[in-house]
Amino acid sequence: MKKNLWKLVGGMAMAAVLSGCSGKGAETPAASSAPAQKTETKAPEETEKQSQSGQDNAEENILVLYTARSEQLNDAIIPGFEAETGIKVEIITGTTGECLKRVQSETANPGGDILWAADETMLASYQDLFMQYVSSENDNMMDGFKNKSGYFTPAFADPTVMIINKNLIGDIKIEGFADLLNPELKGKIAFGDPTTLSSAYQSLVAMLYGMGKDGDPMSEEAWNFIDEFIANVDGKYANGGSQVPKSVAEGEYIVGLTWEDPVVNYIRNGAPVELIFPKEGAIFPGESVQIINGCKHPENAKKFVDYMLSEKAQSFVGQNLNARPLRKGVELGDHMVPTEDVTISSVYDEAWAAENKSRITEMFTEHREDSMN
Repeated sequence: MKKNLWKLVGGMAMAAVLSGCSGKGAETPAASSAPAQKTETKAPEETEKQSQSGQDNAEENILVLYTARSEQLNDAIIPGFEAETGIKVEIITGTTGECLKRVQSETANPGGDILWAADETMLASYQDLFMQYVSSENDNMMDGFKNKSGYFTPAFADPTVMIINKNLIGDIKIEGFADLLNPELKGKIAFGDPTTLSSAYQSLVAMLYGMGKDGDPMSEEAWNFIDEFIANVDGKYANGGSQVPKSVAEGEYIVGLTWEDPVVNYIRNGAPVELIFPKEGAIFPGESVQIINGCKHPENAKKFVDYMLSEKAQSFVGQNLNARPLRKGVELGDHMVPTEDVTISSVYDEAWAAENKSRITEMFTEHREDSMN
């Protein structure tokens, strides 16, 4: 894993590049109608309580965000939040693994307030790193995508998909996971390491459910498929989730297993790629946002969670970007495949996938090592 990938950017600077985030020059919500900030006089005892709890004036205008989300999604949400609240966002970016390790290393003195990366499936075993908070917007979210534990707030869905390079595919048919075992694809499949990358783990789980006997992800049939899939990957694993769609779009690989957002972005920007929802069934993990336990700006963090679930932010993303909002009643733009046209796994159990993550990744590692002997 590469080091020194962190980049710290003043959140206000992101507004300058917003016009490129959707290819349409759309304005971010609230960018032109931020409410005036109120100056509130507090009683002496209230001020004292705030001081004792660490809620000083800095919390009124600073939020430190650790994010593994796409640049387009960051650029859509952050300037609107800043305009809506007057809170300045400092951004530190990295892969899910890098962001998570940073949070782990800072438990004694957290440097961040929000972790925006992965989903409950990937993060359940790290629950102690986060603070409980259920947004007032929670009841407005779709069934199955509410904050159930108190720690993880689903905001957008990133379904598992395949990306295909149309210039390289030729006569090879790829409609689902079973087609990935075609010998012509050996060494031409882009796939990340599921032990460190949330997108790769989600794709692995989708394959296990899709190819398991009667939908059983731990069946012999499921893991026999994984053995054949590993052989066709031929030892080539991406170190970062974004490398998978990038390597396909640039013609290094024929097909890749990834999530929807970057694929739609490549299509909208004219890359010769196609998006495929696997016919065996895609899974729709609710990519979540978490407040870091012991963070310096917890009230600002709560406001960020609330804003992300708001109708304004969810509608803007649904109409202009490539992620699927999880708020009820939000419509998608014409550039997105309607959800009703997607085959969704009917057996996927997010709680089970979260509880068994270590077991599944350990088994994958064993099967991968066995393939080398």
